[in-house]
This record gives sequence, structure tokens and C-alpha cells, in this order.
Amino acid sequence: MTGASLTIQSEPVIGLQIRALATRSVLRMIRSPATLVPTLVFPIFLLAVNVGGLDSATELPGFPTDSYLTFALAFTFIQSAIFSTMNAGQAVSQDIENGFFDRLVLTPMRPSALMVGQLTGLALLGVFQAFLYLTIGLVFGADFAAGPAGVAVLLLLVVIISLGFGGIGLIMALKTGSSEAVQGMFPLMFVLLFFSSMALPRDLIETTWFRTITDLNPVSYLIEALRSLMITGWDPPVLAAGFAIAIVLALITISIAAKLLAGRMDR
Repeated sequence: MTGASLTIQSEPVIGLQIRALATRSVLRMIRSPATLVPTLVFPIFLLAVNVGGLDSATELPGFPTDSYLTFALAFTFIQSAIFSTMNAGQAVSQDIENGFFDRLVLTPMRPSALMVGQLTGLALLGVFQAFLYLTIGLVFGADFAAGPAGVAVLLLLVVIISLGFGGIGLIMALKTGSSEAVQGMFPLMFVLLFFSSMALPRDLIETTWFRTITDLNPVSYLIEALRSLMITGWDPPVLAAGFAIAIVLALITISIAAKLLAGRMDR
């Protein structure tokens, strides 16, 4: 009877811990404009540069749309997810460096609550960014063929992608405990973007070695799933591939981060 009572009582306690840490994660980002503003502005800036410089690509035979803005908009969502890697990793590594994590270990805080709380903040930021970029794109003339129902699907996919990339940041932070190590990942993550189908459809890439890399790069399929909602509307095989890769990435990275977190808290 006592064991059952403890189990029942522990559930709301974990819920309170998750809410407290999720709120802290969100407030931390809001109170750090030096971190938040580049996360929001840089993808828009790069989108404007790409649209201005590559708009003539729409004249290529077989290009899927006559609006390069529509084609390139999906790139902003992936770029913001990569910033999630930095945000998650930076937050945890700073907690380790300034001793907050050590003090947290001395409390009844559950590792699961710490993990979910941090990732909840990332998910909320991902939703906000997705609304922001989609709104800006539509205001400036981008198409969104999937309609209102497609917006919900896009937001769900963006959240899963953000969690997957955020898990990578958590892994680096928990493994190294160093903000510098997390920052060092940023250029490597951008390599995944530039060697993907962000600038051209894969079937229009003529350079053999580059096309092979884009075919092997999972980021290409994430971009294409988001892009299909804007250009095609509903393309089940493309969406299925994107969701499958996003879910697998999130499950793997979060599972590894959870094991590292439990090990660090045990120490």
C-alpha cells in the first residue's frame, strides 16, 4: 500500500519538476537576447541572401516551383533546428561549468524531469520559430500547398527535428561539460546543410560526387519533407521518409543523452 502511494505521489512531483525546468529553459532563452536573436534572425538573413542570389534557378527545366522563396523556406526550419543543438548544449554545459548541475544532483530531481524539461523548452522555441518563418514566407509571397492541416504537420515535424538535433547538443554537453566543445560543433552541423538538397532538388544536381553525398545525407530528406508541404501539398512517401528519419534521430540522440545524464548524476 505504501509503495503504491509513493508511486502515485511521485507522478505529480515529476510533473512539477518538468514544468519548473521547462519554464527555466524558456526564461533563460528569453533573458539571453545575445543567444536568442541570432537564432531567430540569422536563418531569415540567409534565406534572403539565397532567394536574391539563386532565384534564377527556377528557370531550370524540371524545377518544382516558380518561386525560389517557396523552395528555400524549408531550409530555415532545419537551420533553426541546428541552432537547437547549440541552445540545448550551451544551456547544459553552462550549468555544469557554473556548478548548478552539481547542486541539482543533491536534490530529489529526477534525471527524466531534467531531460524532458530542457527538451520542452527547445520544442516551444521550435514551434515559435516555425510560426515566425512560415508567416514571413507567406507575407512575402511563398506558397503553402498543404493548407491549414499541413501547418499542423509541419509544426509536428519541426518539433521532432528540433528534439533530435537538441539531443546531439545534450550529448556533447554531458560528455564534455564544455561550452567551447558545444560551440565547436556548429561548423560541423552546417556542413550537413550545405551538402544537402537545400539549394537545388537532388535530381537537378549534375555533379556526381555532390549528388551522391546529398543522397546519403539524411538532412536532405528532412528538408524535402518540409518542402513537399509547401510545393506539392501531400506527398506521403516523402513525408514518411522525413518523419522516419526525424523520429529515429530523436530516439537515438535522446536515449544516449539520457544514459549520459543518469551516469553523470549518479557520480
